[in-house]
Amino acid sequence: MREHEHSKEFVRVHSPILTKPFYFFLALSLVGVYFIILRFVRGIGAVSNLSDGYPWGIWIAYDVATGTAIACGGYAVAILVYIRNRWQYHPLIRSAILTSLFGYCLAGFSVMVDIGRPWNAYGFFMPSRWQPNSAMFEVALCIMGYCVVQIIEFFPSLLCVLEHSKLKWLQKAIYHFHPRHTPQDEALVRTTVEWVHSATAWFHPKFNTILIFIVALGLVLPTMHQSSLGSLMLIAPTKLHPLWHTGFLPLLFLINCMYMGYAIVILESLVSSYLLKREYEVEELSGLAHIIPWLAAVWLAVRLGDLIQRDQVALVFKGDKYSLFFLLEFLLLAGGSLLLFESKRWRSPRWLFATAVMMLLGGALYRFNVYLIGFIPGTGWRYFPSFAELMISVGIVSIEILGYQVLIKFLPVLPNPHMHRDIAHVKPPKAAEAVARA
Repeated sequence: MREHEHSKEFVRVHSPILTKPFYFFLALSLVGVYFIILRFVRGIGAVSNLSDGYPWGIWIAYDVATGTAIACGGYAVAILVYIRNRWQYHPLIRSAILTSLFGYCLAGFSVMVDIGRPWNAYGFFMPSRWQPNSAMFEVALCIMGYCVVQIIEFFPSLLCVLEHSKLKWLQKAIYHFHPRHTPQDEALVRTTVEWVHSATAWFHPKFNTILIFIVALGLVLPTMHQSSLGSLMLIAPTKLHPLWHTGFLPLLFLINCMYMGYAIVILESLVSSYLLKREYEVEELSGLAHIIPWLAAVWLAVRLGDLIQRDQVALVFKGDKYSLFFLLEFLLLAGGSLLLFESKRWRSPRWLFATAVMMLLGGALYRFNVYLIGFIPGTGWRYFPSFAELMISVGIVSIEILGYQVLIKFLPVLPNPHMHRDIAHVKPPKAAEAVARA
């Protein structure tokens, strides 16, 4: 497939930016920003209920531990496309990467909000202060590196705009300084636009030659830091409830992020198609729905086998809050998986939506259980997030949704409904061409 044909694989949404949902999420974002400013002006104690017993609250449990798993859609689809060579799912890659990009960048920002002394954060960039044996250091390094990788992976969408669009914004900018529209002004505009087209057409193939290394790095980094997010809790055997503390935490976190990644791609595609009045991408989504229950089945088998091996099954039926949260987590994941084992539900948008929500809630609850609910620092310690903590997390998620809404209207991100089904059965491309399509 040639370059100009690759650009047609994705389209931008032609609709107004300033809509009612935009103003709704903008309002939530501003409330969140207000409390973030308050946190940096008056200190973390002014806005949070964090303590020495609970130094990690909802910002780490949701925005980092859970948010990065929900943001693994780009990682999950990349495994499918680049490792398993299933190119029929390639139309989903840009929207998945964009969602991942926002999720990871805002997770990194949440860490800055959570750090007690943010003015010391510069130490992370000083190699003399690095602690390479620390799982937390690996998580921070990988998340930061993955953000950069995703920005580079998303760069081709901007190149497509520079190479193939009429660049009306550039024309308006030039006419702003040359408002008389003389023949010389029009020649200047035409020459500038042609130069941008030519320069981008020269640069784009060269950029694609290095992109394959970036894609490979983008597959390695999430594998490292998602398993390390589980490793972080290995050092707390006396504080993490036995229902969740196990030596399999790194493996469980890695598999957990994969089925949550596929589930969020399904959910994001269905919601955006419904709101933007686009045709549902059922062909591609049914393939993802086929993978989720098998991943979840492996995860559940490891989970149950581990409880049996450690002789902790009795705790499941103890009837306290920990057993109730475990059973809720288990029922959501097992129920969603069992529903998806029936192939007739793969092509139903309603069933896809319901099962994706169940898998996301179950997967997110598992991470909440590990990082917050199952964490027992000792007697006398209590934690429930304050209103300001909740609104900061809500504001950060709203900023992510706002950014997604705006970018899909400026850049070709969503699959072209008139083209992507035509490429579903083409032969796998060669390596160089595969990278060019990224």
